Amino acid sequence: MNHFGKMICLWLALLAVPTISAQIRPSPAASSDVARAVELMVRLRFDIPTGCEIKIDSRTPSEFTGYDRLLVSLSQDGKSATLNFLISKDNKSLARVESFDLEHNPALSIAIQDRPIRGNPSAQVTVINFDDLECPVCAHMHEILKSEVMKKYGDKVKIVYKDNPLTEIHPWAMHAAIDAGCLAQQNAPAYWSFVDYVHTHGQEVSGGERNLTHSFSVLDRIASDSARTQSVNQPVLLACLRKQHEAPVRQSMREAEGTGLILRQPRS
Repeated sequence: MNHFGKMICLWLALLAVPTISAQIRPSPAASSDVARAVELMVRLRFDIPTGCEIKIDSRTPSEFTGYDRLLVSLSQDGKSATLNFLISKDNKSLARVESFDLEHNPALSIAIQDRPIRGNPSAQVTVINFDDLECPVCAHMHEILKSEVMKKYGDKVKIVYKDNPLTEIHPWAMHAAIDAGCLAQQNAPAYWSFVDYVHTHGQEVSGGERNLTHSFSVLDRIASDSARTQSVNQPVLLACLRKQHEAPVRQSMREAEGTGLILRQPRS
């Protein structure tokens, strides 16, 4: 696993265990002993690799009786994170507690107005999928949502896709998202036809030589083909395809990151 992957695994481990407690048994007489005990416990509980540096930072009063707040910094290959822990006044217990503001849940404020809907628009259950049309894992998820979920739950659910192309590793994903958006502006069936086709024909889009000019041309052709069987204004569609306006897709990508559920790897 590469270093970035280890950092992601670390974050997932921390998020997966919002509350932990542990006993710290070394002598609390010296602060260096306490710091070492905290470091060992954090490494043990979260399986942190030895290449990740752990620094025990400031200790401040907390709102929990008998506990102080303790900041623990993690760093590796230029990436860093600071985590909040609680440590007992007698230096014998360490805890991690996360609080969540229920009034500001980003997952409940995702804009889905004017997005194509698959399923029952009046369904009480909404599935929002941040999709990457070049992603093989996303293609698998797409098939599950399209076939298994819709077959099992029928009109009890509606499915909405938002754009989240991983442009760092998928070179034609942005173009595909824009083309899908051009169709979505006019016609939901044409949009879903395009998404269904691209998710099952990724190799056709990529081509044997992995030439982006080829990929972009194929995507535009698929978009045009999807539009022909629906009530889509062809001149308007072609103008949109030529423009390749990224702003709506970029906004959706920021929205995806804002949920706190998606981690993006920056270019090295």
